[in-house]
Amino acid sequence: MERNPFHLVEFSPWPLTGSMGALFLTSGLAGWMHGYSYITLITGLVLIVITMLQWWRDVIREATYQGHHTKQVSKGLRWGMILFIISEICFFFAFFWAYFHSSLAPSTELGSCWPPSGITPLNPFEVPLLNTGVLLASGVTVTWAHHALMESDRKGGLQALFATVVLGIYFTFLQGMEYYEASFSIADGAYGSTFFVATGFHGLHVLIGSTFLLICLMRVWMQHFSTGHHFGFEAAAWYWHFVDVVWLFLYLSIYWWGY
Repeated sequence: MERNPFHLVEFSPWPLTGSMGALFLTSGLAGWMHGYSYITLITGLVLIVITMLQWWRDVIREATYQGHHTKQVSKGLRWGMILFIISEICFFFAFFWAYFHSSLAPSTELGSCWPPSGITPLNPFEVPLLNTGVLLASGVTVTWAHHALMESDRKGGLQALFATVVLGIYFTFLQGMEYYEASFSIADGAYGSTFFVATGFHGLHVLIGSTFLLICLMRVWMQHFSTGHHFGFEAAAWYWHFVDVVWLFLYLSIYWWGY
């Protein structure tokens, strides 16, 4: 009897717990912003973290120990990741559309100028330029890690992935300080809302990508990857390069062009 090359996934509770966590997180955020208790918000965060850890554990078991990720399954995973990144491109396209819709032809409510009157934009040649250098450097280190894995250089892979995670955390720290010191807020009209929504969602993607790479770092440490079977890392690297490219567009349009 020929074995089925596809992976028939077992019943799992994690889609349900993840959906519940997303519901509690969204409603909790809305309630917290209106001055209500943050218990619902914390509950949503805890549920999402538990779901992430348990789901990652199951996928790692299926890929590393149970041998379910055949060539056919890996091909499907690659296409799934490609389509996911395309959906993320569409997601950010909406933010760029909103930004250029307001900035290319500013309305009279905005003072017929961009940035609007009363808004002091951030200097693109200070922290934003440093953040650009940090993310570009992280793109180099994640590529270094990939080549190290393909050459069975476990030590080099660990060093490169560790450097990438540190750079991602450093980027998040710099962006947090930038938000703290900004002279405007998300409530300051079209400029404030488009700036913080676009850069804030990118910052969220950096956090997700850093977590993704941290899991890969742990898996390299536990020798889960081989030279020809490491799609878990490749998916994280693709995602990280996508985050890098989006930041370049954000820097050139919102920080530099809109200064």
